[in-house]
Amino acid sequence: MSEWTIVTVIATLVGLLASVVRPLMDLNATITRLTEVVNDLEKNISGLSTRNSESHGRLWEKAEEHEEILNRHETRLQLLEWSGEKEKPGQKNCLSG
Repeated sequence: MSEWTIVTVIATLVGLLASVVRPLMDLNATITRLTEVVNDLEKNISGLSTRNSESHGRLWEKAEEHEEILNRHETRLQLLEWSGEKEKPGQKNCLSG
């Protein structure tokens, strides 16, 4: 083998190595960035889950308050209807037109 053949083989191997190493380095950098993004997303999702649970708790509390109010209104309406039935015939009450 001549010296130029050895130089050509070495140059080819260096070029081949560079053509493989460069994409691997880019791939490694991309994977690192994606890992950071996924970690941030995990943190955001866990924060959303916590806030979501708190919001649902407040909504349930408010729904229970409204249920109590509606029950009281229903009781008052039943009492008014019951008292209206007990009145003498011919008498008008606040419910009769």
